[in-house]
Amino acid sequence: MTTSTYSTRNAWASGLMLFAAAMLLTVGLFQILQAIAALANDDIVVRGPEYTYHFDLTTWGWVHLLIGVVLMAIGAFLFTGAAWARWAGIVVAVLAMAANFMWLPYYPFWAITLIGLNVAVIWALAVVEIEPDFVRPAP
Repeated sequence: MTTSTYSTRNAWASGLMLFAAAMLLTVGLFQILQAIAALANDDIVVRGPEYTYHFDLTTWGWVHLLIGVVLMAIGAFLFTGAAWARWAGIVVAVLAMAANFMWLPYYPFWAITLIGLNVAVIWALAVVEIEPDFVRPAP
């Protein structure tokens, strides 16, 4: 391994991409668990006063399930090095943040946790600058 093929900057880029991929898988799993809670057991979810973004809990369950599956798929593609997955991850993480913001009255702590994790994912995907001659070293 020479410095011309693998710089410190590329090491950081590789590490951030791995972090983002792992976080996307984690956040996707959490979204799926949130969906299961909404779909299977309505007693876990708090029912407060009417809210602007009030939907049936079953609808919210399907929304979170869809977002979770897409996040996990994008995370898996990031592990393979798919270039499109970086931008798709940012877009879907923003959508997940919006969905969790609207989910705040139902399960505030969990929604805020997932919003924070999505911020970390967006940051990791946005700050990575991969050099054109990026080559990962063989294990």
